[in-house]
Amino acid sequence: MDAKLIVEEVRLTPILISDPPLLNVQGVHQPATPRLVVEVVTAGGASGLGETYGDSVYLDLARPLAEALPGHSVTDVNGLFALAAAAGPDPSSAGAPDEGIDRPAAGVAPRDEGVDAGGLRGVRTADKLRLSVVSAFETACLDALGKTLGLPVHALLGGKVRDTVEYSAYLFHRWDAHPGGGPTDDWGAALDPAGIVAQARRFDREYGFRSFKLKGGVFEPEREIAAIRALAEAFPGRPLRLDPNGAWSVETSLAVARELGDVLEYLEDPASGTDAMAAIAAGTDVPLATNMCVTTFEEVPEALAKEAVRIVLCDHHYWGGLHRTRELAALCRTYGIGLSMHSNTHLGISLAAMTQVAATLPELRYACDTHYPWQTEDVVTPRPVFRAGRLTVSDAPGLGVALDRDALAALHRRWLEDDGTLRDRDDAAAMRVADPGWRAPRVPRW
Repeated sequence: MDAKLIVEEVRLTPILISDPPLLNVQGVHQPATPRLVVEVVTAGGASGLGETYGDSVYLDLARPLAEALPGHSVTDVNGLFALAAAAGPDPSSAGAPDEGIDRPAAGVAPRDEGVDAGGLRGVRTADKLRLSVVSAFETACLDALGKTLGLPVHALLGGKVRDTVEYSAYLFHRWDAHPGGGPTDDWGAALDPAGIVAQARRFDREYGFRSFKLKGGVFEPEREIAAIRALAEAFPGRPLRLDPNGAWSVETSLAVARELGDVLEYLEDPASGTDAMAAIAAGTDVPLATNMCVTTFEEVPEALAKEAVRIVLCDHHYWGGLHRTRELAALCRTYGIGLSMHSNTHLGISLAAMTQVAATLPELRYACDTHYPWQTEDVVTPRPVFRAGRLTVSDAPGLGVALDRDALAALHRRWLEDDGTLRDRDDAAAMRVADPGWRAPRVPRW
């Protein structure tokens, strides 16, 4: 074993990053959202970076893994899963199962609507939480390994098949400001089709995005149909997507598919659960995509057997890292399932990892999602720049990003100074600032 590849130290830095008032079926984004930066330092002096969700339940799993990892090689990314499970904490000891897809994890309050506000990915389980934590450690190890060997991460994954990766504009209904105060921007409100089109025009003008995805489930379906129709008129021939995060019934989903079948590239998670998605798929030719009913390998067989989806959105945070994202891509190729890429609120470390793995996936034929243009803060320098809706794949060693330690320290201070209100993302709580009677709706909502 090469001594310089041995992990000497792991640094965990929870942070709070500014977030605009973007609306979804759960409520609205809080003024800041938690992220966790993982830094792996080797005996050879290489420092590797990873990023994932920063809510308390993720920190509780990350801390023992950070303590257990020193002494192991950054090459042993396959061993991270067993190491994480052995390091604990054991979720079953707190009354939550260590296995199973449909049972909530320890520390996660059950939600009537069956989705997790942080990722809107279906029920959060102990195994899913652990995969999201391991993903950041794997990325950090690969970054450190690449820096040691002088190779980009994409070379460690088998090599890139494209020099640029295309991303899609992520459109949101939104308020012009947070109701209780917080960070401001110059985007203004977008609460009707005209506002959504104006938002899309700015994304097109400033970033060159060629495709558009609208976060739905916020208003009644007729209003969101009108927004997609307005986009189709403003941008004829451009790929359009609509994602209501499981807010609709089977009947409503089929009605929307009939209305928009001629303009949608795909309809993402119109209803919650594999059975509902299968019923919709049987009644429409519009391709159905998911990042809710299929987010682990255990969920794949049922979805394929029931022909519930035609496109799976990969996300290395969900699936357990970059290598497992490639395993998912191979599975999709085998079964003739399309592959796209999901995004949640993230910074430049995650964006670099997304771009590196996306560059290695021949079957990735859809533009990737990204929230990144909505984020005004980052911990890497310089900020990535989209040109014609694309990011150039870095050939620099590792992920190709440099850590801005001053920015990291400032965002960590914000986390330390928070009274606990923002350390766990809760879009419903943020909505109650404006509407005290609000509670996240049961689905189907319409």
